[in-house]
Amino acid sequence: MPKRTLIRVVLLAVCLPLGLALMATPASAQIAVGISIRVAPPAIPVYVQPPCPTEGYLWTPGYWAHGETDYYWVPGVWVAPPSAGMLWTPGYWGFEGGVYGFHAGYWGPHIGFYGGVNYGFGYGGVGFVGGEWRGGHFAYNTAVLNVNTTVIHNTFVDRTVVVNASVGVRASFNGPGGTVAVATAQERMASAEVHVQPTAEQMTHEHSASLDKSNFASANHGRPANPAMSRVGERAHNQQERIANGVASGKMTPGETAKVENQEAHINQQVKDDRAANGGKLNAAEKKQVNKEQNKTSKEIHNDKNKNKEKDKN
Repeated sequence: MPKRTLIRVVLLAVCLPLGLALMATPASAQIAVGISIRVAPPAIPVYVQPPCPTEGYLWTPGYWAHGETDYYWVPGVWVAPPSAGMLWTPGYWGFEGGVYGFHAGYWGPHIGFYGGVNYGFGYGGVGFVGGEWRGGHFAYNTAVLNVNTTVIHNTFVDRTVVVNASVGVRASFNGPGGTVAVATAQERMASAEVHVQPTAEQMTHEHSASLDKSNFASANHGRPANPAMSRVGERAHNQQERIANGVASGKMTPGETAKVENQEAHINQQVKDDRAANGGKLNAAEKKQVNKEQNKTSKEIHNDKNKNKEKDKN
């Protein structure tokens, strides 16, 4: 078990840790981190980005978070920014003093330092080239982001920012053995600006990811079956919430839990494979099949909970 070392969180204006943020609130530069681990996080997986579900949503790349004993993958997802003009600076792990500490992400008018980690989709390690705000509306660079231009029209194409190089292994942390980036003058200026903490939607998303056992590195060996989704609260995550509630309340036995967890893992892998084959999308037949399998799993969860509830009464 990796040793966890508590590190003081320093916020110049707000003293709430990231994990307790329930709504977007102004905060100044986050100087330190919440926890540190003695084992490096897995590499950033390469995956297909799902299309933007609605105009105005911004991409937040997936990342490795840490639970009680293991890293787990928080899928990349499109989210609504807290307000127009805000951009997302991803969090990152940094190695220093023999431990890996997590620097939380934040919203702000400019992109700050995120450790030089290549998250993809416009976040190549420095800055963001996936789009820009224009007069209160976000314009998407379709050379970088997956956007359906028949639905979303506020787009442009800038291929000059695309780096055609072999992806290789994407280090997920900054420091010896990872990236060697240091903050630029511009990034240091951005870090001194007033920031907004992750939204309640983002925090819900991270919590849901922590309930899905297939997201844990010990289960997926650094290759999560569900690396990205189009929006927070997709049905697969809602199913995980129901399973977790069933376990916590004692309404589902270990055997029942393992069965539906395996079914969910199979569905996640199926969706991943289908999206990889179709440019991040699911066709009508694939959506119908996934929905059918989710209905079956949902019914089993419902039946297991009610069956064991009746046993408790008797």
